[in-house]
Amino acid sequence: MIRIAVVGDIGSGKSHIANLFSYPVFNADLEVAKIYKTNKGCFKKLKKNLPKYFSVFPAKKIQIINAIEDSEINLKKITKIIHPQIRKKLSIFLKKNNKRKIVVLDIPLFLENKLNQKSDVVVFIQSKKTDIIKKLKKRDNFNLNLYNQFKKIQLPLSYKRKSSNYIIKNNFTSNFAKISVKKILKEII
Repeated sequence: MIRIAVVGDIGSGKSHIANLFSYPVFNADLEVAKIYKTNKGCFKKLKKNLPKYFSVFPAKKIQIINAIEDSEINLKKITKIIHPQIRKKLSIFLKKNNKRKIVVLDIPLFLENKLNQKSDVVVFIQSKKTDIIKKLKKRDNFNLNLYNQFKKIQLPLSYKRKSSNYIIKNNFTSNFAKISVKKILKEII
């Protein structure tokens, strides 16, 4: 099985491009949202570690946002609770798809959490900062403070770029991403 990991900046279009590969995608952001809504064990840990923010199951988005905005330490506490669950979900996904030729990993903190293996094909999504901010501001739930908190826990983009096997320039308007994905698939298959 070939593992393609899509990395890049927040809002650079990683999820969109991951889906362009047309292979099973593990989307960590969607999995995190499911954990907040369905995992009572995680909720109990959140409530125990951050009682000021979490009182009633399931965890609400606003509670999570408030906790993260209030303190960088809170974000670290939350990630310490959530990330082991994501690793479990990833393991299940990989087992379920072990007969597939390719799987795509859309995990924002892929390199930060040392999830990468030597044989992984790492694809860096490069987008202009101005395009990213413009795109993020269009989202209903865009929060600049939250964005800045998450940026603090990420590795520098220069490091991610250097650690990648391929770079896709995403300008959010053309078919360039589709063409790039086809080229990458042609090279690795």
